[in-house]
Amino acid sequence: MCGRESVPGVVVQGYRLASNVDGTSPFGKGTIELQAPLFQARGIDLSGSYLATLNVSIHPHEWAMRLREPTVTGVSWHADYPPENFFFSRCGVAVGSEICEGWIYHPDPSTKQAHPHDASVLEIIAPMIPNIRYGDEVVIWVDPREIRIE
Repeated sequence: MCGRESVPGVVVQGYRLASNVDGTSPFGKGTIELQAPLFQARGIDLSGSYLATLNVSIHPHEWAMRLREPTVTGVSWHADYPPENFFFSRCGVAVGSEICEGWIYHPDPSTKQAHPHDASVLEIIAPMIPNIRYGDEVVIWVDPREIRIE
């Protein structure tokens, strides 16, 4: 994780739409499962990742994307919604002694239709982390050239 900034956080529950873990998604599948092939076609390889987001609260800190342009644009991932833009930034996640690489996933607020952005919660796509639970403490490493932690 050389050249990166770390921030402690706690795993929190999100809207559960990314994973459809409870089977109530209006999309029939998790949003990440629907979006992943479209991201792959644009150079963001999520193979090996669990098709969901790990939501990590870094409160009292907040974060902001430093990238000026979305990583992928015009993603039409569902017929009932207009195309969206997405920002991605590589990150690291440490849970105890386990460390894995992942992506910070951030739908562009200018094209996102629902669920406002919480500046104290990072959404991360990463490989499955066995036995992780809500309330677990983690450490997230971010690239300070792409993500600002305040």
